[in-house]
Amino acid sequence: MTTVARRGTSPMAEMLDWLESNAPVNLHGVGLAPYVRVEDFMEEDAYVLRAEVPGIDPDKDIEVSVENDMLTIRGERREETKEKNRREFHYGSFRRTVSLPKGAEPDKITANYNDGVLEVRVPTRGEEAPSMRIPIQRSGS
Repeated sequence: MTTVARRGTSPMAEMLDWLESNAPVNLHGVGLAPYVRVEDFMEEDAYVLRAEVPGIDPDKDIEVSVENDMLTIRGERREETKEKNRREFHYGSFRRTVSLPKGAEPDKITANYNDGVLEVRVPTRGEEAPSMRIPIQRSGS
């Protein structure tokens, strides 16, 4: 069973996602939207992020890293120098960062590239830290 991973995003990222999906023109060429489209979901005890990165050599052109509970995918799509009549591919550096869910285990992350899709699996501890109320002590009198 899979469920959609819910987490807070920045208002700017939400606006750019909305613009990308509803705009009559493609915003990638203007530099306003990320070059990497992603989907994420929870699957049993793992957070899964899938990113579309076709035409890239994952050994040379993609880096996946984690810092401060943020997962970052960086890469570069290089352009071949050929005479072209039409140019709709996007070339250059790209970067996409998402926050990891609570309970993520960054030291156990795996990444797999197949048919132009990068899949990153982040194991999570099945249990979330319990919520608890902290008593407040009174000082003096």
